[in-house]
Amino acid sequence: MSATAPPPPLVKRVSPAAWTAVVWCASVLFTLLTTFRLPGEMAPAQWPAAQLYRWDGLTFLVLSTAMAFQGGRLLHRRPLLATALTILAAVFETTTLGVAGLPMAQYLTTMVALYFVAATYPRRTALIALAMAVGTLIAYIAVRMLRDWIVSTSAELAVALVTVIVWLLGNSAHQSRVHAERLSAEHAAQAVTAERLRIAREMHDTVAHSIGIIALQAGAASRVATTRPEAALAAMRAVENEGRETLAGLRRMLVALRAADEGQSPEAAPAGLADVDRLAATTTAAGVRVEVRRLGEARQLPPDIDLSAFRIVQESVTNVVRHAGTRACRVTLDYRDDEELAVEITDDGLGRGSSTDTGFGLAGMRERVALLHGEFTAAPRPEGGFRVTARLPLPVAVR
Repeated sequence: MSATAPPPPLVKRVSPAAWTAVVWCASVLFTLLTTFRLPGEMAPAQWPAAQLYRWDGLTFLVLSTAMAFQGGRLLHRRPLLATALTILAAVFETTTLGVAGLPMAQYLTTMVALYFVAATYPRRTALIALAMAVGTLIAYIAVRMLRDWIVSTSAELAVALVTVIVWLLGNSAHQSRVHAERLSAEHAAQAVTAERLRIAREMHDTVAHSIGIIALQAGAASRVATTRPEAALAAMRAVENEGRETLAGLRRMLVALRAADEGQSPEAAPAGLADVDRLAATTTAAGVRVEVRRLGEARQLPPDIDLSAFRIVQESVTNVVRHAGTRACRVTLDYRDDEELAVEITDDGLGRGSSTDTGFGLAGMRERVALLHGEFTAAPRPEGGFRVTARLPLPVAVR
C-alpha cells in the first residue's frame, strides 16, 4: 500500500444534496435559454407560456426550486419523500412552459435522486421510487389525453426510458457495493482464521516445549526418588509449575480456536519479548529508528503472553516501516504492578494504521489480545502519528 491514497472520485466527494441542487439549477438555466432564439436558430426551441415571467410563474419557480433542494437534503433520511419532492418540483416547473409533456431537462433532478436511492437503499425502496417516477410520467400523459390536450408521447417515452436506465445504473452500483462489502467481510474472516491458525501452531510449539521439560523433570524425579527425596520433590514441583502454566495458556488460547492447521510447513520456534531489541536493531539498520523503553520490573512471562506481546510489537513496527512515512517510532513495555503487561507503539508519521502482508494486521493483533482477555486500541494520535496499545493481564501464578 502506498503512503498516500488517491482521493475519492468526485461523485463520492460531492453530497447527493449538492448534486441535486447543481442539476436543478443547470436544468432551469437550460430551460430559460431554450426560450430565446440562440445563434444559428430561426426561432426559440420552445415558446414560453405567458406566465413564465409573471409573478405567478416566478412563484412556481421559487416553490419548485425549494422542493428540489429539500428533496436533495432528505435523500439520506427519507428517500421516497425526497423522490416525491423532486417529481413535484418538475411538475410545478413544467406548468410555466408551453410544452405538451414533462421535458427531459425538468426530470433530470428526479433521475439524479432516483440514482442515489437505487445505489444506496434496499431493492424494495428503490423499486417504489422507480414506480413513482415512471408512474408520474404515465399519469401526466393520461391526464392530458383525458382533457384532449396535445401530448408529446414519444418525448415522454424517451424520458421514461432514460429514467429506467438511470435506475439500472444506480442498482448496478448498489450491487457492486454489496458484493465488495461481502468480499471484504470474507477476507477479514479468512485473515482472522489464518491468524488463529498461526497462533495454534505457535501454541503447539510452546506446549511441546513444556511437555518436554515436564518429561525430563519427571524422569529425573523418578531416578532420585529413593536416594535423594529432596531433589525429587523439587523436580516434581517444577513439573507442577510447568504443567499449571501450560494448562493456563491452553485455556486462554484454545477457547476461540476451532480449526486445524493442515498442509502448512511448521514454523520456527516462537519468539518473545527478549527478541524486541534484535527487532529494533534490524529495523534501525533498515532506516527506521526504533526506541525501546521498559518500565517496571521485567519478569518471566507465560509463553503465550510473551509471544503475543512480541507479535504485536512486530506487526506494529512493520506497519510503521511500510505505511507511516516516518523515520522513527517508540516501543514501550510496561510491567504494571504484577497484574498486567502494557505494550505501546507510537510514531509521528501520517497517522495510518495500515495492515501487514495479510492485509488485516490490526485484525490479527486485536484477535490475539481478545484471546488473552486483554484490551486493544489502534488509532491516530491527536498530535499526529499513530498509536497501538495492548493490555495483557497476567495469570495469578505469575504475579
